[in-house]
Amino acid sequence: MASHLTMYQLPLKQPTKLDSCHVQSSISCNFKKQESAQNSTGLQFIHRKKLLSDLTTWGIGGPCNYFIQVFNHTQLVSALRYCNEQSMRFMILGKGSNCLFDDVGFDGCIILNRIEFMEKIEESGVYRVGSGYPFNCFGVVSANDGFSGLEFAAGVPGTVGGAAYMNAGANGQETAAAIDSIEIVTNEGESRMLKRRELNFGYRLSPFQEMKDLASITAVTFRLKFSKTAREMQQEYLARRWRTQPLGQRSAGSVFRNPASMGFSAAELIEKTGLKGLRVGGAMVSNKHANFFINCGCATSQDMLELIGLVKDAVNQKFGVELKEEISYIHPS
Repeated sequence: MASHLTMYQLPLKQPTKLDSCHVQSSISCNFKKQESAQNSTGLQFIHRKKLLSDLTTWGIGGPCNYFIQVFNHTQLVSALRYCNEQSMRFMILGKGSNCLFDDVGFDGCIILNRIEFMEKIEESGVYRVGSGYPFNCFGVVSANDGFSGLEFAAGVPGTVGGAAYMNAGANGQETAAAIDSIEIVTNEGESRMLKRRELNFGYRLSPFQEMKDLASITAVTFRLKFSKTAREMQQEYLARRWRTQPLGQRSAGSVFRNPASMGFSAAELIEKTGLKGLRVGGAMVSNKHANFFINCGCATSQDMLELIGLVKDAVNQKFGVELKEEISYIHPS
């Protein structure tokens, strides 16, 4: 993010997609300590010592050239301004759950979104939430308060901003249906508020994915409906996730989008192709859910890229369907 689904992150510049990358990805990294530098804004930038594997749910990725955490809108704008002044490539990251970094790393600045506030605007189910706030935590809070619309969120890794960026959804619910307005900051540091009626969402799609001047979503205001069964429904969704998804293992959530008008999900197509348990190096198709690819502990980015390519080819040969990635591969340079 979808920095920002996460499961999501919100990239400042659209990362290269998996189907268009050819990467050599071997590197050995030994770091004894982190070096930091303070720029004129007072922000602390860590130089060349932050491993992206520590910032992603897949646990894959080499070092980034620069790393900075931001905790509020002012710090975010300062970090963006600094990167622009230095002509530095940058990306805003949330929970790192919808992306694959290369083992070579990232030749630019990773801005970790820690804008994590939550405000209850009205007792009738209106919340304003920072884009770095954990989406699953907000899902639990809103359901416990008796409001429906985001019960599915309790089992979704990632941030609020990433969920909006990717229009995360499950169990017949989508993030977009609960959104009242979204606050963003542009690459030039300009703040804007967009009402829901101005925004067109689709299946795992939002207008932010094509917004050329978007730097980051900074806050989302949700309008939820009262429901006596919200908490009960959320518990049912969570129990189903634990039964059907490898939630205790290192994954990035769903790797592929579900094909439109197919009648089968991506997971079903992969399973029907007999690919559950398929392994390349340390990367494996989950035996529990075929659209979840697992880092078994030693996976490299190349392992994961090769596994994704093999699965796409096999499904295409058997069903004539070209699966589209839901996750993004971020090229090192």
